[in-house]
Amino acid sequence: MVAREFLVRHEDSTFAVDYDTDDGFEVFQFQLFSLTSIPPDEQKIVGEDDDRIVSDNSDLAAVSEKIRLVSIASEKEKEPEKQEETTSSGGAGAGNFHAGSSVMSDEELARMLQAEEEALLLQHYAAGQNSGLFEEKIRPYISQVLMYEDPVRKEAARKTVPVDNLEEKALVSLAKEGNLKPSKIEQDHAFLLQLLFWFKRSFSWVNAPPCDGCGNETTGQGMGSALASEIQYGASRVELYRCNSCSRVTRFPRYNDPLKLVETRKGRCGEWANCFTLYCRAFGYESRLVLDFTDHVWTECYSEVLGRWMHLDPCEAIYDQPLLYEKGWDKKLNYVIAIAKDGVHDVTKRYTRKWHEVLSRRTIITESSLVSVLTSMTRECRRNYTSEILSVLEERDKIERETIERDLHSTDDASILLPGRQSGDNQWRIARSEYGTDSLSLSSCPVRICRDEHVTRIYNAFGAILRKFVEDSLIVSKGVEVLKILRTTIVDLKKLPYKKRRASLKSNSIVGTSLVHHLLPSFSELLNALSLKSELDTNGSVSVCLAGDPVQTALALPVALHALDELISDLSKCDNFSKDSLSFPLLRLNRICSGAVHASGEELPFGIATAAFDGTRMSKWEEPNGARGSWIMYKLSANMQELVAYELMSANDAPERDPMDWVVEGSNDRGSSWRVLDKQTSQVFNKRFQRKTYKIRPTGFSSNVFRFRFLAVRGIQSTSRLQVGSIDLYARES
Repeated sequence: MVAREFLVRHEDSTFAVDYDTDDGFEVFQFQLFSLTSIPPDEQKIVGEDDDRIVSDNSDLAAVSEKIRLVSIASEKEKEPEKQEETTSSGGAGAGNFHAGSSVMSDEELARMLQAEEEALLLQHYAAGQNSGLFEEKIRPYISQVLMYEDPVRKEAARKTVPVDNLEEKALVSLAKEGNLKPSKIEQDHAFLLQLLFWFKRSFSWVNAPPCDGCGNETTGQGMGSALASEIQYGASRVELYRCNSCSRVTRFPRYNDPLKLVETRKGRCGEWANCFTLYCRAFGYESRLVLDFTDHVWTECYSEVLGRWMHLDPCEAIYDQPLLYEKGWDKKLNYVIAIAKDGVHDVTKRYTRKWHEVLSRRTIITESSLVSVLTSMTRECRRNYTSEILSVLEERDKIERETIERDLHSTDDASILLPGRQSGDNQWRIARSEYGTDSLSLSSCPVRICRDEHVTRIYNAFGAILRKFVEDSLIVSKGVEVLKILRTTIVDLKKLPYKKRRASLKSNSIVGTSLVHHLLPSFSELLNALSLKSELDTNGSVSVCLAGDPVQTALALPVALHALDELISDLSKCDNFSKDSLSFPLLRLNRICSGAVHASGEELPFGIATAAFDGTRMSKWEEPNGARGSWIMYKLSANMQELVAYELMSANDAPERDPMDWVVEGSNDRGSSWRVLDKQTSQVFNKRFQRKTYKIRPTGFSSNVFRFRFLAVRGIQSTSRLQVGSIDLYARES
């Protein structure tokens, strides 16, 4: 450990920053973010004495104590001509790079272009001259994608989708990002992602089908002849499998008609991509079926939000990660062709940063012949289009070509760790050399804002209900029954379409209607936190219905349900119920919220850092490389707070990933220096979703940033991962 004090100059200000070199460069960047509000990915740090750029490869123990911090974004604004020159030197047109990409150095670019020239020269001699073979491989897919335009097939697909549920999830995902009033195109983009996740859950991957007779495992016996009923839906190939138990033969027709696949919902990557692309078209998304000649298929959809085509792999439930195959699966790509109703496009360059290597493997047809074939096919697809539509499509094609060329010579974001293939059994993936890491993750995640005010409001609202119980001298068992009635109502509300939620507060033999009416005023704070209200029905019963934005209700209901489960459990353990009982942790008041979160790493898209603070069991923060050390910081949005307690909850699975040893620290100078607030060792979570409460010894020390340093997980010998179901921070009452 080396303790350093840096003098950081930014614009007209100078900050003294205390830093422990063991904490790592990312922690130092977050300290600077806390002081200057410049996000880590926009920071340029330069030594004052020697003008050397300080990066994660620098030895911070040896760096000059005087450093200068510059915002990259501000530099770009001040030097538009220089930026334009840099962009054009990369051989690219105008536009934005993908997040995390940057232009290669001139030397790297020169080497790359030289390698491409050599590969093209080699291809000129090695590639075949018979364009008919290439065209023969593509043409069946042109007919295939036209099936997606059939109204009957589209309607059949739409009928199988829980549209209200996916729409709700899409809007909630936007709300968690702080977007409570999304535009139509933002809603459409979010819905498409939920459609992808739903499809992954509802479609089945087939390695070897189970026996049609007894359901036991089968072994492949080769191919069989297709029946007329199978050929009707495009199954010209049929695989045969013999049961390992009863010897019955099970047929696995490889259907090509997406209408049949909507019914069967099973297959391998060809069936998955075929069927998912139909679903995309059924909901109006401009879509392409993407054929990888090295044996994979996926989908592209045009995103109005991104202003470009977006990669979606239904087998993996991964989106907008076109380098997945080359970087994650280690595929040796050659041709990647996108086929749509309005054209056929070579999109190989979107999926590689090793174009010179890919070129050396493109030996079926020369590049010029390939362009000619695809242009002819596209012209054929568009032969009946109006001049106006053709103009729009041609302009989009031009922009796409420019974007692909530009990104081809950018460097990919090294902090994004792309997984190996997840679909298919292990031996099959290993045989295909597509086996890699098991998750999509960020080793350096961005600062994220917590949208969790509703969690704090819900926790506080239970205080009014419990105080009413004490005031009325309600016995514990009756109080538990009242909470169970509330829980039943919330469950009923969750089951309904999110725009039409209305359910009754149903009394029972223990809690009569009169008691429900009497306690109703104490429920009002909770109902307000859920954007709900109570109404008295004509028959005398009480109903709960929407009072505001249905998305706010959708966001809050899971939090209330899980909080009720814990409150019912905690209250049931009380021998008696009195005013003295109204204390932490039964009452969870003054929860800190609305902070900014930064972490050492996170898993995408469901294990991001803010998931630790969203108040539900449905999510978790997962750090893929956190077993032997990781951290998460919470920066307050307003005044400083004294931390008096905190709670950690175990996640849904994998006890070996639970935190075991950790340190909690606070900073009163936005992360420049730290003070230890609590330290725990050898902690064990005995069950899933177990909440552990820790009280902080009073010190009077107020902080504006809190940091958890997790030192080890429970199963440190068996996993590289850390996961936390939830973290709740509680401040002293002001």
